[in-house]
Amino acid sequence: MNKSGKKRFLDTIKEHILNNKKEYIIVSLIFVIGIFLGVMLINNTKEAEYDSLKNYIVDFMSKFKDMQELDNLSLLKKSILNNVILAVLIWFFGTTVIGIPIVFGIVLYRGFCLGYTISSFISVLGMQKGIGFVFSSLFLQNILFIPAIIAIAVSGFKLYKSITKDRRKDNIKLEIIRHIIFSLIMLAILCLSSVIEIFISNNILKSLINYFII
Repeated sequence: MNKSGKKRFLDTIKEHILNNKKEYIIVSLIFVIGIFLGVMLINNTKEAEYDSLKNYIVDFMSKFKDMQELDNLSLLKKSILNNVILAVLIWFFGTTVIGIPIVFGIVLYRGFCLGYTISSFISVLGMQKGIGFVFSSLFLQNILFIPAIIAIAVSGFKLYKSITKDRRKDNIKLEIIRHIIFSLIMLAILCLSSVIEIFISNNILKSLINYFII
């Protein structure tokens, strides 16, 4: 993509965000609530459950360290497949009027998973090592992953609002086409986040794993 193409793309994304500020705020808040719930769950974990979580994390890091070579292609296929399934679910339920609560539920759940994961590693490894682990293994791909998921949800939310305001067949068809095109663009970004996760984040984690092992 040349400079003019990049500028048009960024201008389009910027315009989309500005035109849907309220929707982005609502969906982002739902995601943040999910993160908060994940953190709260860890903070209220019982001792037996905490010990089980600690053993799981320690075992995960030991196995990761002992891997001589990561099967990047297999991991990439799995990561892309998971992201495609997630994007398709959000897209599909976003195209149905009754599916918007499910879209919000998916966004909430993804926020919960992120909050739970971050809080788990910080709780087990300690603040310094935990934050270091999060930045080395989760940060880079989530720069793309989180906005893309929120954007697909917002696109579905926008479609829902447009259909409820104007039920003409031509309008519904046009809005669905827009939703599909925008979702495909976000899906491409999700696939890029998978590439970053497997080829950059995993390699960073591999080089630093000895520091995190307790």
